[in-house]
Amino acid sequence: MVRLKDEKPRTLSSRTWLERQLKDPYVLRAKREGVRSRAAYKLAEVDDKYHFLKAGARVVDLGAAPGGWSEIAAKRVGPTGRVIAIDILDMKPLPGVEFLHLDFLDPSAPDRLIALLGAQGKEGKADVVLSDMAANTTGHRQTDHLRIMALAEAAVMFACEVLAGGGTFLCKVLQGGTETALLAGLKRDFESVKHVKPPASRADSAELYLLARGFRHRRGAA
Repeated sequence: MVRLKDEKPRTLSSRTWLERQLKDPYVLRAKREGVRSRAAYKLAEVDDKYHFLKAGARVVDLGAAPGGWSEIAAKRVGPTGRVIAIDILDMKPLPGVEFLHLDFLDPSAPDRLIALLGAQGKEGKADVVLSDMAANTTGHRQTDHLRIMALAEAAVMFACEVLAGGGTFLCKVLQGGTETALLAGLKRDFESVKHVKPPASRADSAELYLLARGFRHRRGAA
């Protein structure tokens, strides 16, 4: 049996979550390997199968803190690639990652990300846009679903603005129905769109990832 070290009063749901964390093999692996978060393994597993984090690629990581996805992306694109991360929460520095401490929903955020992509005399395009963003939960399933889907929709709009031809978009969603419209829009702009659920994503979670590959064009383009 897993025991919590302190006697701080907790709700039943809080205790259940903490005890599950302490037993979770991915949490233990992240601690053993010095990885920022168990979420890092989700991205690693998806990329192991679909191979979109290529050496030299330019990557934007939306909602990056604490940095698990950025850490994996930086290792895989290598020193010739670039990883630009953004989050409203602070994030400790990571080698090979440029961090923008800003809410992605701030009106200035997309232009500032594009400006960073355009540094070093290159056009402001990305090869990969990642989003593991999640809204604060309320405990009301429908409200929480709508909140995370609103973040997903904002991420899609940004991806379609900055991706280079052939680019890839990976985004967290929740099962619940309204992702159907989002999926239909992605199918217009990408050659391949599918739901993926990596092994590191808990089986009892409603969490899914949308993987869109082969970006065709910018919205509004002729």
